[in-house]
Amino acid sequence: MIPSLLAIGIVASAVTVAPQATAAPAPPAVAKLDKVVKVNSRHLDVTVDSPAMRGKVTVSVLLPRDTNVSRSTVYMLDGAGATGQVSDWLTKGNAAKFFTDKNVNVVLPSGGAGSFYTNWQKRDPKVGMPQWETFLTEELPPLIDSTYNGNGRNAIVGLSMGGQAALALTFRHPNLYTGAASLSGCPPVSGLLNEAYVRATVAKEGGDADNMWGRVGGPDWAAHDPSLHLDKLRGKNLYISAGSGAIGPLDFTTPLDPGMSRPATLLAASGLESGAYRCSLEFALTLRANGVAADVSFPLIGTHSWAYWSRDLPLLWPTISRGL
Repeated sequence: MIPSLLAIGIVASAVTVAPQATAAPAPPAVAKLDKVVKVNSRHLDVTVDSPAMRGKVTVSVLLPRDTNVSRSTVYMLDGAGATGQVSDWLTKGNAAKFFTDKNVNVVLPSGGAGSFYTNWQKRDPKVGMPQWETFLTEELPPLIDSTYNGNGRNAIVGLSMGGQAALALTFRHPNLYTGAASLSGCPPVSGLLNEAYVRATVAKEGGDADNMWGRVGGPDWAAHDPSLHLDKLRGKNLYISAGSGAIGPLDFTTPLDPGMSRPATLLAASGLESGAYRCSLEFALTLRANGVAADVSFPLIGTHSWAYWSRDLPLLWPTISRGL
């Protein structure tokens, strides 16, 4: 019996079991152009199918006169109250006119109201659970560069909420942007006053900032605060601007939002800008104290209004264009 068992063992050990075939992992989903609407020869409204955003995002693209040469790209972010299908930079900020003679692509996403253009932690009943940072920094740039002859050099401009986001995205992705401009933003988001300003901005659009960056003083607030990551901004072309909140002649000619009176508009615009002024000035002083170069503008008159932002493009352009 023993030799027979030994023979069986030898035969069994010689049998080779074929490995099970394993399925190849699915390639990662990438953003794709879903639809392109030609507004005119140099203005396209592009719908992007975004895996990160779990849906379609509308992005306007302004093209230079000569589309045959490679060029840099300027990304422009709206403020918290922008709810239209097209960026306020186009409808209120004269961006199309300003960039007529500039050899750059200009990319203007819409639909980011109250989002701070960041990746939200949790689903919010009003804002949803957008993943703007992933869309803007990972999905969109390669799509723009490959489709519209981009050369990989980028700058980013934002106003109000978008101003904070422009600086946060720049330090979090320092290899992507050569410069950033913040107009009437609140760049530092840590500390009670700064966090309260951000929370109020989100709440004004119906969102809860706990769903964005977590509870008060949580680590995600520090992780999005440019003032705590200054070395990643060193060497960038930075422009910081905010008005004092003082009302000037331009405020009496600005078109009113539906349902808003002139006194209510002036009160809101003055209050918001005075908060942005304090916050931006704090950030500018922090930059200076740490030897981080930036061009700054803090005019004595100016409110949270397109009457002032529409005039800022010629002022910020010399700064951000240095890296393009």
